[in-house]
Amino acid sequence: WRSDECPSDLDPADLLPAALAAGEPELALRTGPPLLPRLVRGGRPDGTLSLPDGRAWRLTTDGRGSPEDITAKPAPEALAPLGKGEVRIAVRAAGLNFHDVIAALGLDPDPEQQGLGSEGAGTVIEVGPGVDDLAPGDRVMGIFGGAFGPTAVADRRTVARIPAGWSSARAASVPVVFLTAYYGLFDLGGLRRGESVLIHAGAGGVGMAAVQLARHAGARVFATASPAKWDVLRAGGLDDAHIASTRTTDFAEKFLTATGGRGVDVVLDSLAREFVDAGLRLLPNGGRFVEMGKTDVRDPGAVARLHPGVRYRAFDLMEAGPERIGEMLTDVLRLFEQGVLRPLPVTGWDVREAPAALRSLSRARGVGKNVLLLPTPPDPEGTVLITGATGTLGRLLARHLVVAHGIRHLLLAGRRGGSADGMPELIRELTGLGASVAVAACDTADRAALAALLGSVDAAHPLTAVVHAAGVLDDATVTGLTPERLDRVLRPKADAALALHELTRDLDLAALVLFSSGAAQFGAAGQANYAAANAVLDALAAERRAEGLPGLSIGWGLWEERSGMTAGVDAGRGTGAGALTSAEGLALFDAALDSPHAYRLAARIAPSALRADDRLPAVLRGLVRPARTTAAPAAEPARSMARQLAELPEAELHRTLLDLVRGTAAAVLGHSSPDLVRPARPFKDVGFDSLTGVELRNRLASSTGLRLPPALVFDHPTPEALARHLAGRATAARPTADAAVRAGLDTLETLLDALPPDGVSDELAARIREVLARPLPGGTPAATARPTDGADELAPELIEAATDDEMFDYIDRQLGSA
Repeated sequence: WRSDECPSDLDPADLLPAALAAGEPELALRTGPPLLPRLVRGGRPDGTLSLPDGRAWRLTTDGRGSPEDITAKPAPEALAPLGKGEVRIAVRAAGLNFHDVIAALGLDPDPEQQGLGSEGAGTVIEVGPGVDDLAPGDRVMGIFGGAFGPTAVADRRTVARIPAGWSSARAASVPVVFLTAYYGLFDLGGLRRGESVLIHAGAGGVGMAAVQLARHAGARVFATASPAKWDVLRAGGLDDAHIASTRTTDFAEKFLTATGGRGVDVVLDSLAREFVDAGLRLLPNGGRFVEMGKTDVRDPGAVARLHPGVRYRAFDLMEAGPERIGEMLTDVLRLFEQGVLRPLPVTGWDVREAPAALRSLSRARGVGKNVLLLPTPPDPEGTVLITGATGTLGRLLARHLVVAHGIRHLLLAGRRGGSADGMPELIRELTGLGASVAVAACDTADRAALAALLGSVDAAHPLTAVVHAAGVLDDATVTGLTPERLDRVLRPKADAALALHELTRDLDLAALVLFSSGAAQFGAAGQANYAAANAVLDALAAERRAEGLPGLSIGWGLWEERSGMTAGVDAGRGTGAGALTSAEGLALFDAALDSPHAYRLAARIAPSALRADDRLPAVLRGLVRPARTTAAPAAEPARSMARQLAELPEAELHRTLLDLVRGTAAAVLGHSSPDLVRPARPFKDVGFDSLTGVELRNRLASSTGLRLPPALVFDHPTPEALARHLAGRATAARPTADAAVRAGLDTLETLLDALPPDGVSDELAARIREVLARPLPGGTPAATARPTDGADELAPELIEAATDDEMFDYIDRQLGSA
């Protein structure tokens, strides 16, 4: 989905007429600007990160203060010899936390100590001296640095075995949020049964964990969240009397009233500014204020003086130390095992999408926990299941996985099993290449049969990947589609895919690849059932990715090597598409497998045919390049904004800065147009909070070259006010007229020194004489003593006092007489 062709400043009531007028058959209204469906060419910049080769790198920030500045850098320390009590882990998933947002914005007080990525889950690949209870191959989860990379080193005390049936994503979602809540509520907050607690941001990761832990401890729980997320709190057992908004400070009055003025005993805070003050008012009889957000840290002594009896404590989980972290992790996992705690909803992101994930977390757009997924190739010693393996593509793929990917254990499933044409020959070939091959006749849409098939996989070579390549065609016009014809196509493709999803979701697969078709995007007439079946696969892959599970749907075009399905299909049918050779198709399979996205179209598209199609499907319009226009003259190199501001007349300065502020604010909020940021509308009203305010400050500081305070958007609460402030700062930073002239003279002197020895043109000499002959403002200073030794020099400090004749004589000597 893209928004670049859809106006973002339209009133919602105007969107439908505008879409209809543009000939758009589909429009999505979600958070932000309207979206249109478009396929775009592979390889186009899409905001994802490029990753280094090898297993020793990690994500880090370059210090400029924006999620877009995250980059992957080498981390040789990840492969250094292990010390006593250390464990080396191949990371499969890493939890994304509020601290990572702070670090990305350049606010981490100790970036070298912690940096990005502090928790994760994966597989042990090596243990150091003194570690005798873990071995390579064990699945572990816990607290460790460098988790935003494929290899990390952990203290054995801070990791634990992953519970049976948990995916890596689920395991990575637990440590920081539950341990932070545990440590803040009980170790620091001293929360006891019968007491009351206010938990801010109760629909976030730590908040949801804290609500569960506090309710289990027998405390009365109050919580805040944005109104759109109140259903999450209700589902957690809170009624409306114990729920309030994080958008205003009204929660203080509401909860004081609900408690008869008594307030609460503990506040678990993650907010800032006036929200901290409001939270402190909820401790009228003293209590414990535990600050975990740390974007507005207060002085404990000052808090105690203003609020007698209140103990204020800001903290970071790492201060608990490895021993206590290990103890708490053991307690939390025991509560999970007992069914007391429930895992949080997980939103998965490919690690290459880390900038977008950080931005989403900074805007509190989701609920539960965000997790980064590390690209993980299938284990060569694991088993790969291919459904539809008895078909043409299935056989090609089986051979490719063995030859190109080193897979040594294959389970090939199809309707006819080993009796299918060509299967005996394929088995002999693959066996000759060193692979172990099992072939099964299985209806994969039959859940019981599929479960039995999966249960037959050798435990010594557990299932590591699934490729679902089964499918059937039964073309018919819409009026000819009967329930039977729908079921004939949907069952082997869509029903089987859903069954595979449900029966493998707890197996921690490295890949689940669904062979879809471009028909779901631009299918030809007569393929309504086939298009629908493939659309299910495309949606399922996206859903799995969002849940933190591997999922990839490849929308195939036609292959030259025809199968029973495609033998009678025209290669150019419907889209100007040609047919892929087997080599091209398998290369596209590899490229898609290495993609951070849930969907990839793999087809040969002829742009000339698309341009000639007057009924081109809207989804393909992004593949047609506009007609070429005459090349414009090369533009001058762009000047920095700081230099532009220094050169602007004051009359233009405010307008330029207002445009800069509005455009930068729109970029921070993810809007496609600055028109959505009105000059007089407060930043808070359009969605700015402490974190996005800091990012806006960072970007403006980088653009203007000015030193700006973190609370910039709160001290100057509208774009108009902020632009005025920046104009004042820019004007104050300008050099005086005298300093500017001196700088210009220095430049002139440098240029004169660089002139060729044979002089300059008459025109240039005349121009210099003309400039120097102009009278100076305020008259000519008194004469100053000059050298009398006949030297061919005129000192720079004597230029102002020189007469015209003296200046012309000096220039003639330096440049050559005209």
